[in-house]
Amino acid sequence: MEVTRRGVLGGSAVLGGVVTAALVGAAPAPAARPGSAAGDALLTVRPGDPQYADLVRGVNQRWVGRPGQVVVATSTADVVRAVQQAARSGRRLSVRSGGHCFENFVSDPAVEVLVDLAGLDQIGFDPARRAFVVGAGARLEEVNRRLFTGWGVALPAGSCPSVGVGGHIAGGGYGPLSRLFGLTVDHLYAVEVVVADRSGSARAVLATREADDPNRELWWAHTGGGGGNFGVVTRYWFRSPGADTSDPRRLLPRPPAELLVNTVIWPWEAMDRAAFTRLLLNYSRWYAARNRPGRVENHLYSHLITFHRSGGAVVLNTQVSGQAPDADGLLDEFLEAIGDGVGVPMQSTVRRRLPWLLGTQWSGFADRPVGRRIKGKSALHRSAFTEAQAAAIHRALVSTDYTHPGSGVLIAPYGGQVSAVTGSATASSHRDAALILLYVSEWDNEAEDATHLRFLREFYRGVYASTGGVPVRDGSTAGAYINYPDVDLRDPAWNSSGTSWQELYYGENYKRLRRVKSQWDPLRLFHHQLSVEPAR
Repeated sequence: MEVTRRGVLGGSAVLGGVVTAALVGAAPAPAARPGSAAGDALLTVRPGDPQYADLVRGVNQRWVGRPGQVVVATSTADVVRAVQQAARSGRRLSVRSGGHCFENFVSDPAVEVLVDLAGLDQIGFDPARRAFVVGAGARLEEVNRRLFTGWGVALPAGSCPSVGVGGHIAGGGYGPLSRLFGLTVDHLYAVEVVVADRSGSARAVLATREADDPNRELWWAHTGGGGGNFGVVTRYWFRSPGADTSDPRRLLPRPPAELLVNTVIWPWEAMDRAAFTRLLLNYSRWYAARNRPGRVENHLYSHLITFHRSGGAVVLNTQVSGQAPDADGLLDEFLEAIGDGVGVPMQSTVRRRLPWLLGTQWSGFADRPVGRRIKGKSALHRSAFTEAQAAAIHRALVSTDYTHPGSGVLIAPYGGQVSAVTGSATASSHRDAALILLYVSEWDNEAEDATHLRFLREFYRGVYASTGGVPVRDGSTAGAYINYPDVDLRDPAWNSSGTSWQELYYGENYKRLRRVKSQWDPLRLFHHQLSVEPAR
């Protein structure tokens, strides 16, 4: 029987058109679609229209917007016109790509104009730039399919198929191939962004990583600076650094032809504190000791899913690249190290080989969220868990005054090839982290909001009690991940560390991001509760 994070979160027991533009000048418009010509009216949905109820909500049902209009964009020209109208009328604007935001940045009741990018989903190869072009509304599932079936290449992006690339890339983008190939933004060549100047005049700007590009800082800000900060991304171009060829099959990483996937579980009923904390320490120590580029262990990626014991089991899902010299041997070595001294036999439920594209749909990683209420928090760890941190995780997950199987923490590896890039080369600054953690709770009933929010907040604060309730950048922890936004980090009631949320997310890169903000969003048209502030 396969066990997935979705099964745990669902409350069930765990055991149960080619672009050919020149590189200079303004970015070209894609092939025209209905409603995208300069003289046509924007496709706009308003309250009372049949599409409205669906378009004003994303995956997270805690937030439902009420904008006066939703612009359904099908071209960059549509976005330019929508941004200009909002800027000149003084209306609050927001933008949605895939709709997976943990906070209300898109669905804030103050937002008056929502730009929906789902129609900007083109994926192709641009021979003039020798790069793959991907519309900001494309979903990861389709990006995987098109890049792989067309050219045999892939991006080291996330594992949730329904995530839109718009925000995913802007926040850095990591996934099961990142330990082999780095972050998604390590392969980002260019970005097209719709911005507005001080007069409210909007335009599309192309920014590349070329050293002599006058717009290069705008490209840099989209390599981990987070979405909704500088403008509206409409398209991304991807080409790996150093790829000196016109052959598209050699311009991005080639994924493994085959994946070895595996699931094991440890029944909670057999786990005491000693067994559970030993499991956490084994897991985190294994990755912390193997956190550099070029190691054979970088072929192995996993999720350790530790949710409340009412879910029935602790779950470990693993994939090993078929490019590894001995995939089965590497997996066996890993499982032996993780189970060493735990004292509770692991129960194997899955071990099989899948071709790569099918493997991206494997339910062990390929989370497909449904409409639920969600709160998320994140942490990056440079080193293995401390005894105190492991004990705090155990204490929260076995609490008897809170019994909800949809709350816990998912622990995944970072590092590997990610650490080959310096923290300032891109806006993604957590390059020396070995682990990335997603603390999350999902539930259905609005009346239970306070209960689940309180649990997750206290759980997180308890794990990082020695550093003011948050994972400060010290020898052990390395801050938080902006693609899992958490407004609690700016609240002194939950962050008493003296470390700002800006430092947790961006470190020293925040100063540079502020300068980019000042230059490219002088009206502060794009803002939310965790947005980059302009330099003073």
